[in-house]
Amino acid sequence: MSWTDERVELLKKLWGDGLSASQVAAELGGVTRNAVIGKVHRLGLSGRAKTTTTAPRARRTRAQTTRPPRTNAGAAPTVGANALKVDSKPQAAPQPRAEKKPETDPVVIPISKRASILTLTETTCKWPIGDPGDGDFHFCGHKSEASAPYCKYHSEIAYQPSSDRRRAKKAG
Repeated sequence: MSWTDERVELLKKLWGDGLSASQVAAELGGVTRNAVIGKVHRLGLSGRAKTTTTAPRARRTRAQTTRPPRTNAGAAPTVGANALKVDSKPQAAPQPRAEKKPETDPVVIPISKRASILTLTETTCKWPIGDPGDGDFHFCGHKSEASAPYCKYHSEIAYQPSSDRRRAKKAG
């Protein structure tokens, strides 16, 4: 696509009318938003006409835009000519999220049940316990759920309902 005189004039008109670069690109066709922005800058068309849908913003003074310093919730507001307005409502501290604990008690794994990589079978829980580099690393070894690699306790930890995962993802 080349910038013909007609396309440049149409670009100038649309830009002057307050259309965005994306809108101008759509009107011209065969040109990207970035190409429109580049041409606008090369032509020196940085001044924009105000659109009728947006009202001009009033300029704020520095005093209006600076925030007051944080104060303790129980502190009394300052009195005098330079007093800041203090919100009388105490801010609630964020509460720590309660983690969902499995419904069953933690599994106590007796030494006789601990499984090594060599003793795992299709029916033993394959939940790793400890650091694989340590000498006391082992697997749970309890009887696993049908068609699952883990026992009931470790399955509840490993497989969370999708609604819980979505909730945790939004919170984090």
